[in-house]
Amino acid sequence: MPSGNIAPSADVADTAVIAPTARVWHLAQVREDARLGENVIVGRGAYIGTGVQVGDNCKIQNYALVYEPARLAAGVFIGPAVVLTNDHFPRAVNPDGSPKSAHDWEPVGVDIREGASIGASATCVAPVVIGRWALVGSGAVVISDVPDYAIVVGSPARRVGWAGPAGQPLVASGDDPGVWVCPVTSARFRETEPDILEEMEESR
Repeated sequence: MPSGNIAPSADVADTAVIAPTARVWHLAQVREDARLGENVIVGRGAYIGTGVQVGDNCKIQNYALVYEPARLAAGVFIGPAVVLTNDHFPRAVNPDGSPKSAHDWEPVGVDIREGASIGASATCVAPVVIGRWALVGSGAVVISDVPDYAIVVGSPARRVGWAGPAGQPLVASGDDPGVWVCPVTSARFRETEPDILEEMEESR
């Protein structure tokens, strides 16, 4: 039986691997062979699919749907009612009209890198990669990869700025073109080419 703090009403498969410090709240479902790391929180009514990998310190809020084979690195935030899909060309039936079974399609996943945040009711259409410390705005529909540190909004999602690990939008440096500064930590980042941002060595 999985360890961790599991609400009595949660539906957790016997083969799920749940760290002792993880919490699974009421009416959540964690499917077979899913792995939840230390300090993971799975909110009320959330769904974690078969074999999904959730790194340490992730927060998955109420009614989020994380379909396999999604992978969440450490420190990822999944907002309420977020959907991570797993079928790029979904159909309920085959061309001959027969119902599709698990053998009739190959699931594809959403890969979310360290520290990224997905805002409430956003949808990530697999296969996509959400980069490190990226921020996906509420209600966005992500259909292509999101760079590290990018802030994306809208449908389809487009980049509108940059965010650092503190979560606040970065501010353009007034005296150094292409350099962005975190207003919280003063860490500095350089835009090396369009849609690529890297933390500068002196701020590490």
